[in-house]
Amino acid sequence: MRSRHWHILGAGSMGSLFACLFDKAGIRCSLLLRDGDPTLTQTTRRIQLQADGLTSEHSVRVASGAHAAPIDYLLVCTKAYDLVDGLAGLQPWLAPNAVVVLLANGLGYQQTVAARWPQLAVFSGSTTEGAFREAGQRVLRAGRGTTWVGGRGVQKAPDWFSDWQAIDARCGWRQDIDAVLWRKFAINCAINPLTALHRCRNGALAEPGALADEVRALCLEIAVIGQAAGQGEAVVGLYESVMEVVAVTANNRSSMLQDVLAKRPTEIGFLTAFLVDTADALGIDVPHNKALLCALQPATHPVG
Repeated sequence: MRSRHWHILGAGSMGSLFACLFDKAGIRCSLLLRDGDPTLTQTTRRIQLQADGLTSEHSVRVASGAHAAPIDYLLVCTKAYDLVDGLAGLQPWLAPNAVVVLLANGLGYQQTVAARWPQLAVFSGSTTEGAFREAGQRVLRAGRGTTWVGGRGVQKAPDWFSDWQAIDARCGWRQDIDAVLWRKFAINCAINPLTALHRCRNGALAEPGALADEVRALCLEIAVIGQAAGQGEAVVGLYESVMEVVAVTANNRSSMLQDVLAKRPTEIGFLTAFLVDTADALGIDVPHNKALLCALQPATHPVG
C-alpha cells in the first residue's frame, strides 16, 4: 500500500473515474463531499465502472473536509465555476504546502488560485479522458485519452507523480503545461458548446454536413486568437486534433452537454465566453464563436 492518500474534490464523472483508477492501482483515495450531503452517513461509496467492455466494482471512501484533515494531496475535478469556492472551503483542512492538482475545463481560474493561496503547491492538469455518469453510481469510460500534468517552472516530475503513472491511464509530465492547457481549452471550445447546443454526442461532429463545417469554422477563429495571444504552438493543427478527439470520444457526452441535459450551470464562462472576451481584447472578429455563445445563453448560465 502506498503511503500517499489522494483526496478528490468533485464527485462527478471525472472525479469518480479517477477515484476508480486510483483504487484499482492500490492507491489510497477519498472522495470529498459537501457538508450536508446525505451520503456522508456512509463511509464508502460503491462505484461501478464500465470500461473497454468490462465492468468493475470499486469501494471508495467518502468524507467531508473536516473529517479528511489533514489533506496533503488534493485532486480538484469540480466544474470551473465551483473550483475557487470549493478550494476556499477546504482551506482549514489543507496541510501546509499541500499538493493541489487542478483538473477542470477552461482558463482563468488557475491564476486566481495561484495568487490567492501562494502557500499551496499548485499544479495543473489536462485530460482527454471521456467519461459520463449514468444512473446511480455507474460511470462509463467512453474513451481513453491522455492526461498531462505540470507546474510553472517545474521541469522534473515530483515523486508524487509516480502515483499517476501507476494508474490504468496514459499520464505524462509536461514542462510547458500552459501551452497544454491552452490547447485543451481550444479543443473544448470547438467541441463542448456545439454538442451542448445540438444535444448530440461527440461523434456527431464528424458526420458530413453543417455540424462538421461549423467545427472547422470555429477552429479557424480559435487558431487566430491563439496566435495573437502568444499560444501559436497550442493551435497548430487544431482542426485535425479536434477531429482526433471526436473520433476517440465519439460515444461520449461532453461535460457541457451533460450539464445542459441536467439543467445545471455550465462552464461556458471559462470556455467560449472567455475566448470571445480574449478576442475582443485583441481586436479580433470571431463571428462563429460569438454566434455560438449567443445561441447557448438561453440554455446555460454564463459565469466568469
